[in-house]
This record gives sequence, structure tokens and C-alpha cells, in this order.
Amino acid sequence: MPNIKLRSSDNEIFDIDVQIAKCSGSIKTMLEDCGMGENDNAVVPLPNVNSATLRKVLDWAEYHQQDPQPTEDDEEKEKRTDDILPWDADFLKMDQGALFELILVANYLDIKILRTIYNYNDIYA
Repeated sequence: MPNIKLRSSDNEIFDIDVQIAKCSGSIKTMLEDCGMGENDNAVVPLPNVNSATLRKVLDWAEYHQQDPQPTEDDEEKEKRTDDILPWDADFLKMDQGALFELILVANYLDIKILRTIYNYNDIYA
């Protein structure tokens, strides 16, 4: 599968599958708007994302890469506590500072599903 490179704010380069990167609405838009193809050697800079947090987000995205993309109807449905997978509940078990940083990055990268999982966990934890 084709890969792209992401550069964190602390200049660490992550070489990842394009499909994983496209879980981010922001990265997907950057690739489309800048005409960056899957075979380009360009590096996508992420100046607001440190490597530790980016690694966590990419771990989450890799685990969920086969999940169907939510529709607008999915976003409007009433949410239930059993909608949270045990893997996601475990994933969110981190110190408050790291969790806050993760949610900021999810907002910055426009990863709605990750933000939503956090919101469920926050409400029902």
C-alpha cells in the first residue's frame, strides 16, 4: 500500500499508510488541496502535533482503519455507553495532560470519531 510521511512539531518523521492518514479530515484535505499524490515524496508538516501524541493518534487510527466511516445519521443518533469498544476505553486510560493533548490533536486533525469516543468516555466514565 502507498505511504506518506508526516512530520511532527519536534521534527520526527512518520512513514504511514495513506489510508491511515486519511482518517484525519485535515490531512485528507491537505493531500487533496495541495495535489499531493500517494506516490509523492512530500512530507506533510503537522506543526501543532508533537511526536508522542501523533504516535498515539496513529496507533488509534491503525487499529480502526477497517472501521466504516460514520455518516451524518450516525452523528445524530443518541449515543449509548455500550457503543464504546473495550479497546477504546483502555486506549483512553492515560494521565489527564496526555488525554487533553490527544483531544486537542483530534480536533486539529479533524478526527471526529476519536473526539466522539472521548466524549462518550468522559460522560460515562
